[in-house]
Formats: sequence, structure tokens, C-alpha cells
Amino acid sequence: MDLKSHLSLENLDQNRQLFRKYDVPAPRYTSYPTVPYWCDSPTAEQWYASVERSLQAQDATWSMYVHLPYCETLCTFCGCNTSITKDHKVARPYVDLVLQEFDSHLRRSPRLTQRRLTQIHLGGGTPTFLSAEELHELVSGLYRLAGVKPGQSDFEGAIEIDPRRTTGQQLEVLRRLGFTRVSLGVQDFDPETQRLVNRIQPFEMTAHIVRLARELGYESLNFDLIYGLPKQTATSIRQMMKLTIELSPDRIALYSLARVPWIKPAQKLFRDEDLPEGAAKRELYEIARSELLAAGYREIGMDHFAKPNEALSRAELESRLHRNFMGYTDQRTSVLLGLGVSAISETQDCFTQNEKVLPVYERRVQSGEWTVFRGHRLNEDDLKRRRQILELMTRFEVELEDDAQLADVSEFLSELERDGLIEFDGRILRLKTQGRAFLRNAAMALDSRLRAQAPTTKVFSSSL
Repeated sequence: MDLKSHLSLENLDQNRQLFRKYDVPAPRYTSYPTVPYWCDSPTAEQWYASVERSLQAQDATWSMYVHLPYCETLCTFCGCNTSITKDHKVARPYVDLVLQEFDSHLRRSPRLTQRRLTQIHLGGGTPTFLSAEELHELVSGLYRLAGVKPGQSDFEGAIEIDPRRTTGQQLEVLRRLGFTRVSLGVQDFDPETQRLVNRIQPFEMTAHIVRLARELGYESLNFDLIYGLPKQTATSIRQMMKLTIELSPDRIALYSLARVPWIKPAQKLFRDEDLPEGAAKRELYEIARSELLAAGYREIGMDHFAKPNEALSRAELESRLHRNFMGYTDQRTSVLLGLGVSAISETQDCFTQNEKVLPVYERRVQSGEWTVFRGHRLNEDDLKRRRQILELMTRFEVELEDDAQLADVSEFLSELERDGLIEFDGRILRLKTQGRAFLRNAAMALDSRLRAQAPTTKVFSSSL
């Protein structure tokens, strides 16, 4: 995409009315159905049968997400499942729990040991809450159980790190174990915004970790940034982009602050007058986007950017881009296995989520019980809608099933069409370049569960 392929900064005044009009609660569509609409939770037997079916093909692959929930301090913007503690003695027992849970999965689903594991992603929380020794114990234990050899060419190890809690020894251990990608939590470089979100992280601290990771040979560095945080302005966003471009990460996730104080009470500490909202908030994204495109990054999907030769860019150009609970990714596997408290797993026709309360998760692992808290078995309509929403979210266009769906979607999106944000080409629904900011709004037309039963309470963050 070039600088003119979006709602340009020069047109922001005339587009503010559109931003106000379409800034409504909407899912982010990292799954379909979205979690609030999950029902028909599978039994353990049904789940493992689904894993076996999904891995039936000889060339089927699977990936793994491990949730490490511990943080020393609470970042008040955070919407993740976390456990706040400075007691690092909790880490090693948790490593044992994760390995025990994984062993249980392998015993119940033989094909996990027969098919290739292509990725392990450590997320949190703060994965670098674990010491170098604990990270080595965790990853080497997962490798041993899964049959992965450190450094094999068809495998990617990735970790989310907090520069405030990361040491060279941790990065060295993971690099020796074959990890190639690091995602740095940055959010913003502005000291006042950092103070307000309780995350003091000087620029040089982030720069030091970037230099160290590159010296160690990590192939891909990602920055997680957020727009819509307290006290962010056009000036501060330009400074954020200047410093980001100076450090030159390979890919960038530029997320909208998901303001959900009814779920995360810490967000109630934010003052309304400090938070950019609606058109003013979206303007921050457009500024950031303009700066990144000018620096040579490509815009991927609705909130990701990557250098032209980075894996995410190649996947988008080759129509291999995928979207799951971790956002946009170049990896698509038949099974995503989630380990740890609150972790989400996905097969070709099933979702599950582990227990969200740490002591309950711990008790269930230790007693040999299935660790799932809730899940969903996809019916035929779910499978069709998931396929269509994924196509729209990754390609900005989708082929509708038949004339009946075309008529239904056309009516639902009539305002977007009148405003020149979408178009129909036969049964192809396509977002125009100036309409890509409203991707989540368009995807709701395909969401039969949401349309059949709109939420009666606050569930989703605003679309912009």
C-alpha cells in the first residue's frame, strides 16, 4: 500500500464525521465465533477427537502458545490475564505445571507426537519474569516432549519480552535453543504517558535490548505499540514514530487501546479528559501510519506493519496471511495448542480456553484433570462464517456464498456503501482503500451470531 491508499492526513477533517459515525463497539475478530458467543463446549473426548481429525493429514502441522502470567507490576492499560507478584519463587512450580499439562495432552492425543511442531510462542504476562535457567528448563522440556531439536530450520521460537525485565543471559539462552523472534513490549516512549500507565521504560532501555538481540542473531524483532493511551497527542505520536524508526524493528503491531474498564478495573484510573477518543484517537493512527509508510514499512491488515522482506509482508503478498488469537501471523497450522492458565487452543472445528484462575488451573493440572474452562464446537454456519471473516480480515475482500447472502450483507452495509467505503463486484464484497479503517465494522455483516443476538451489556471495545 502507498501513502494514498488510505484515509490520508490531508483528508482527516472531512473524514472525522465518518470516524464519529462508525466508532462503535465491535469484535477484533481474532476468532469466530468471538469468545462471548461461545457455546456447546466440547467434552475432553470431543476435543481430543477434534485434534486427531485436524492432524489426520500426513503433512499437517501444529503450533503452540504458552501463557506465562506473572508480572512484577501492573500496566494499567493491560487487558491480559496476569498475576502480579514480585515473588519469583512461583515461576519454577509454574514451569512444572505447564510441562505436566503438555505431557497430558501428548498422552491423550498421539498425533501431536507424530506431526511436526512448527512454532512455540511464549506470551504473557511477562515471559521474562522467568530466570534464564527457568526459561531453559521450560523450553528444553517442551522440545524433549515434542521431539524438537534446537535450531532446526523448519521451526520458529518466539517470545514476548518486557525490556524492563529482560537480561542478556535470558536472550542468550533462548537464542541457543533456536529462538529467532523477539517481540518487545514498548507501548509508548513518552515519559508522561508511561507514568500514567505505570510503565516507566526509558528509550535507552529499549534500545539496549534491541542492540543486544541483534548482536545475538535474532532474525526478527517486533515492537508492540498502542495508540489511544492517556496524554498521547499528534506531537507525541510523531516522536514515538521517530524513535521507533530509529530502532528499525522488523515488524510493528500498532494496537488501539482496548478500553474495557468493566473487565479490567485498573483502566478506571484513566481520566476521560486524558484519553483521545473517536476521531481524535483515529487521527493518531493515521499519523503513525503515514510516518511508517514513508519509512518503507508495509501496512499489514488493520494494525500491523512490516518491512518489505519480513515474513509477515511475504505472507501478505503471497496470500498466506493468517489471523488468530495472537493477531496477524505468517504461520497457519492445523492445530494451535495453548498451554498455561487462560491459554486458548484451536483446531479446525473447535476452540477451548484453559481455566482463567491460577489456583484452579494449578489444582486441575496436579489432579490430572482436563484444564479447560470453556470452549466451542463450530457448526456448519460457524465454519462458513469463520472462513469468510478470516478472508476479509486478511485480504480486505471476500466472496459471499450466494445471492441471498449478498442481499443480506448489502442491506446491512448500505451505509458503508453510500459513504464510499465498500463496493460489491458481483458477489465479491471489497473494502475500498479509504474504507480499510472500518474493517471491523464491515466484518460484523458476516457475524451471524452477533447479528442474531446483539450484546445487552458492554462486551467489545470500540472499533476505532
